[in-house]
Amino acid sequence: MSDTPHLTIVNHPLVQHKLTLMREKETSTAVFRQLLREISQFLAYEVTRNLEMETKRIETPVQEMDAPTLAGRKLALISILRAGNGLLDGMLELIPSARVGFVGLYRDEETLQPVQYYFKVPEHMEDRMVIAVDPMLATGNSSVAAIDLLKKSGAKNISFLCLLAAPEGVARMKEAHPDVPIVTASLDSKLDANGYIVPGLGDAGDRMFGTK
Repeated sequence: MSDTPHLTIVNHPLVQHKLTLMREKETSTAVFRQLLREISQFLAYEVTRNLEMETKRIETPVQEMDAPTLAGRKLALISILRAGNGLLDGMLELIPSARVGFVGLYRDEETLQPVQYYFKVPEHMEDRMVIAVDPMLATGNSSVAAIDLLKKSGAKNISFLCLLAAPEGVARMKEAHPDVPIVTASLDSKLDANGYIVPGLGDAGDRMFGTK
């Protein structure tokens, strides 16, 4: 794991191997989707490393003990539609009790700015750890807009989880939301003229859902 206070890169060998398979253009939609689900669980493990804990009294088959358990309200997973759902599925397998919300944003292809079309999140956001998920942190515009909306809903403890990040997106997020840590599998080299991550893996949503 390589990190700074704002950015954590999960360089676990299995994560990097699976990411390489996802990058290959010949990888099928079904395999891409499965790999994303698998990687999301590794990333979820890292982003939840600092969840608050408490103890409760339990009885094992041998004796009673004070055992660690998660404290506070259930955490909230927020999928930035539509590609965020690919990370969401795997994370829910690991954290099935999590509450789930959705932020619908699409990128205007001319301005590269996000346009909101849907927003639905759990109650009591101020009392939950909130993890926003989107496979690609490219320009950062959509991610910043999504975090803006989550903060307006009351969220205070927010992390951002993505598969790939570009330096431009990381810088944009750090400028707008320095209190939101980012967890990713890779910091790629740059954005191209169309705002896509290079070398990247193409459009994550299209590759996940088999659309163009």
